[in-house]
Amino acid sequence: MKYSKTEKKIIVISCVLAVILAFPQTASAMHIMEGFLPVTHSIFWSAVAIPFLVMGVIKIRKLLQENRRLLVLLAMAGAFVFIISALKVPSVTGSSSHMTGTGLAAILFGPMVTSVLGAIVLLFQALLLAHGGLTTLGANTISMAVIGPLVAILLYKCGMKLKINRSVTIFIAAALGDLFAYMITAGQLAVAYPSEGGGVMESLILFLGVFAPTQVPLAILEGILTVLIFIALEKFARQELQDIGILEARA
Repeated sequence: MKYSKTEKKIIVISCVLAVILAFPQTASAMHIMEGFLPVTHSIFWSAVAIPFLVMGVIKIRKLLQENRRLLVLLAMAGAFVFIISALKVPSVTGSSSHMTGTGLAAILFGPMVTSVLGAIVLLFQALLLAHGGLTTLGANTISMAVIGPLVAILLYKCGMKLKINRSVTIFIAAALGDLFAYMITAGQLAVAYPSEGGGVMESLILFLGVFAPTQVPLAILEGILTVLIFIALEKFARQELQDIGILEARA
């Protein structure tokens, strides 16, 4: 995918803005709830998310310019993220466990587009469902809509190159993408609230341990649901899947 000179300038500016906002801050040390992170952490994670969102918006614009029919598939992927990520289970204090739904979008459109879909979903959930928050939007975007999708698409591509069954690959990609999102959330919480005795690492182990009983089965369930949705798409949206290069045209 080639960017125009103007688009390259926008991306560079967004990266510079991220650095300016993120690193000069003085530090005092899966949806994270409103106000739970220190202000400097909220600013940092929001800044880190900016370049991903900018590149995602550019890619969405290009996709729709090339093929308007993909709008329906894009909306479906966003709706899938919204619905299953809204089904939350109480977990670590200040957070919750839930499926992310971003693995499917990452496989279909890539991690940059997924970052935009995830950020929009997180914004609506914060405003309409009091799930997450505006101050933690950046942190939640990084874990759920950036890192998770990146892991998912890398695993999917590796599985396809190794000629592993597509359904098995999708299951692994979606499930592990979900788990990695929560590993990042646990890391964000650990950095924000390090243990007095063991520091960040002890807090990380504690948060991961508390997340695991609810998140592991949810990740498995997400993997299964993603496979089922993809099977349905193969039947009802095969042409669109061929258009974005997920499936080959039938001979």
